[in-house]
Amino acid sequence: MTYEKSFKEEAVRLSEEIGVKNAAEQLGISYNTLSHWRYKQKCYGSQAYIGSGHKRMSADPKEQEIYQLRKENAELRRSNEILQEALGFFAKNRKK
Repeated sequence: MTYEKSFKEEAVRLSEEIGVKNAAEQLGISYNTLSHWRYKQKCYGSQAYIGSGHKRMSADPKEQEIYQLRKENAELRRSNEILQEALGFFAKNRKK
């Protein structure tokens, strides 16, 4: 069964208040599942439950900056290619 990110976060908060065993019983989930969610929350913070197919960002600020710069660079390259194609299209039509 899959659970929403908000449910997992609330379950972890509840487990911190009343304990893992009691929270798991109250929510109808296994003790091990809730323990795993707590572990992920402790290790990854806000990126603990990102979902499948998504890459977890590093906590290192330098690595985050590199990731953002690479993403921006790729976007600028795509924009540049589109502009070059448009320029070629208009230049070809202008010669006629």
